[in-house]
Amino acid sequence: MFPKLGKLEEPEADLLRFRTILVAFLVLGGGLRAAEPEQLDGSLTLFSVMAALNAAGFDAEAGSPSNHPLRAAVRKALAAKEIPVLPEIRRFVREHRQETDTATMSLYISFALCVEGPSFKYRYRSNDLPPEVAALSGLPDLMKKFYQEAGIETLWKQAQPALDQALEAYHPGVSRAVLEANGYLRNPTSGSLGQHFQIYLDLLGPPNQVHVRSYGVDFFVVATNSHEPQIDDIRHAYLQYLAGPLVLRQRELLEKKKGLGDFAAPAPLLPEMYKRDFSLLTEASLVKAIEARLTTGPGAAAKRQEMVDRAMAEGYILTPYFSEALPKYEKQEQSMRFYMPELIEGIDLKKEDKRLEGVQFATVPLVRKVKPPPPPPPKELSRAEKTLQEAEDLLTGRQLAESRTKFLEVLQASDDKTVHAKAYYGLARIAIRGNDPELGERLLKKTLELGPEPPDKCWSLVYLGRLADIAGEASQAAKYYQAALAVEGGSEKGRETAERGLKGEFRPGGAGNK
Repeated sequence: MFPKLGKLEEPEADLLRFRTILVAFLVLGGGLRAAEPEQLDGSLTLFSVMAALNAAGFDAEAGSPSNHPLRAAVRKALAAKEIPVLPEIRRFVREHRQETDTATMSLYISFALCVEGPSFKYRYRSNDLPPEVAALSGLPDLMKKFYQEAGIETLWKQAQPALDQALEAYHPGVSRAVLEANGYLRNPTSGSLGQHFQIYLDLLGPPNQVHVRSYGVDFFVVATNSHEPQIDDIRHAYLQYLAGPLVLRQRELLEKKKGLGDFAAPAPLLPEMYKRDFSLLTEASLVKAIEARLTTGPGAAAKRQEMVDRAMAEGYILTPYFSEALPKYEKQEQSMRFYMPELIEGIDLKKEDKRLEGVQFATVPLVRKVKPPPPPPPKELSRAEKTLQEAEDLLTGRQLAESRTKFLEVLQASDDKTVHAKAYYGLARIAIRGNDPELGERLLKKTLELGPEPPDKCWSLVYLGRLADIAGEASQAAKYYQAALAVEGGSEKGRETAERGLKGEFRPGGAGNK
């Protein structure tokens, strides 16, 4: 439970007035810009690096239903190719594996954002490369070879329809989030002069991840596939992009407030960079406060309070102050760019000292619930499959004659060998229950000839074993039971019955016949 900080002073009428102004900005344009088309895109370089990572054996969440189908398709295509450089890439990935799959993924995203395919030359000077990327010496040459040998250009072109469809799902939400953030900060230019904000959608990485990077004047967001677009995370990153320069310009004012940063040092969940840099802590606290202010809908006041409490508990110690101070900003006409000095100057050291005395920081991170994809629609049964189901239901109800008629109908209605195997398996069980073991044996062998599915194959062998036991052919029965146990994908109940058969329980006088 997060500590309660007291009810935020928030006249609902004032907040409603500000939101009305914001809506007018959004509807009438107000000089604000939404995300440009090129700000939300795919990346050939990122696609290439993630393809190489997958080909090299990076299997993190490869079986997740939240993966985009493109990931499996590209993995399959690459597995079918002869790629001479792949053993070297596998060795490189193995040698640079991080403590977690997410950390490994993060490393290669950083690399992809610092190079430009298909040459994979660095986009920044060597002195400006982040240390983790500088440590990946030799990878650009390996990637250049992989790009050519794996035919990445062709795969990239084939991936465009899937990527375009995924981007289309993101575009309305991203445009809305960017407009909303620009509207709140009254920022008309989608960022600071000379800076660039870029969102890349990656469909080849593990799902439900968002990675944020800031390199020089470039601010990147990489979102992997998810059931629903990760708009809240993108808005958070965009607010960081906008607020960062505004806070940084107030370094002299922040220097006077810097002592408050000591209160955040004990917070277990606060990343170290915020403990080391008070301006970053101020920026992050402000962004979380703005996100709370932008929360609308039923129960909004309680949700805003909860967001502020949670931010404080995680160590973002100035979020409560900003949440209390922002309503005043909302009522005046200046943009945040010009209002920021007043906002920073308004931090009252004595008041904040008192607020932070004895604050209890959270020790367990909040686990975000990811909405899973909906289950696939049930497969529509063919006429033969429906008849098979009806026959099985009749057999379960011991209506043998009616069940036999249905199984025979299946043999007439379909040419599929697997369907025929199911029908013969059903007819065999009817024969056995009707005290005709010879016919039952012939039908079971016919079932096996048709290549039945593993559960039916396992049970057919078990039934043949039991018939052999009844006939006093223990040696033959044992062979059938052993064959049943060897069927991969056989039913667990069938395997248990086969094991009992090997113990002799179904021989005349055995425990299974008593």
